[in-house]
Amino acid sequence: MVKKFIVGIDLGGTNLKVALLDLRYQIKDREVLNTQKFIKKENLICAIIDSINKIIENNNLSRADILGIGLGLPGPIDYERGVVHFFPNIPGWKGVNLKTILERRLRLPVFVDNDAKLMSLAEYKLGAAKGSRNAVCITLGTGVGGGIIINGHLYRGFCNASGEIGHMPINEKGPRCNCGGRACLETYIGNNRILKEARRMFRRDITLEELSCLARKQNRQAQTIWLKIARRLAVALVGAVNLLNPDCIVIGGGVAGAGKILFDNIRKIIARHAMSVQARHVKVFKAKLGNNAGLIGAAILVKEGIKQ
Repeated sequence: MVKKFIVGIDLGGTNLKVALLDLRYQIKDREVLNTQKFIKKENLICAIIDSINKIIENNNLSRADILGIGLGLPGPIDYERGVVHFFPNIPGWKGVNLKTILERRLRLPVFVDNDAKLMSLAEYKLGAAKGSRNAVCITLGTGVGGGIIINGHLYRGFCNASGEIGHMPINEKGPRCNCGGRACLETYIGNNRILKEARRMFRRDITLEELSCLARKQNRQAQTIWLKIARRLAVALVGAVNLLNPDCIVIGGGVAGAGKILFDNIRKIIARHAMSVQARHVKVFKAKLGNNAGLIGAAILVKEGIKQ
């Protein structure tokens, strides 16, 4: 029987997204669960398995129709062995061989990688970085992740743990990060930090969407917050531009929804502070694939993995 579908999974600190995709990476069905409901590792693994089985059954498919399962995960992953080193924002996952666990229980090929790497793969193949050769892609959400494309290939690093731009320190001293470091970029521009600053400034609960909307309406308090976020992110990006000399930078995730105020200021700061040769040639784009990037990247991972 010809295998026609892939199950893609995008696990974040906030949501667990499961989707059924065809071999052209079109999403046919999806389910979104709240990651926070599954505090224990075993419960989250069971939720992943149940969601996979459910989406297969709901579409009247069998395992024979499924090429494989791809998972994007929020932390450093050993892609070759399928091992989760740890998740900075989800406790209890140190040294878990998730690939082996899922393959035994699902009886399907399973491929796992860092979620931001898969977002990068998707944006490079089908999105904003298509046509580039060297790209830095960043996803901004509960955590801050990154992926690097060098000469048309996803760069994974010596032990498959590259791209962690969210854990680049941007200060000598600063708040302790969940990864164990200090003054990591993520501690300054992750969702939790942004909302904490916004609640303090507005003296009430506020969402990222509302904060972005207020900035577009010229609210000075909201604009102040987004300008601060743009400056902090741009500091890290100037370093990445000088080090890697990419031809494009792609920024996605919930925080990227801030739009013009974020992107215009990042472009200005890179142009002003990066070395002149590198700055002259780099473009900064908003990700095109939105919330689907991680799921599409997971499907690409499976298809390319099966080919090998």
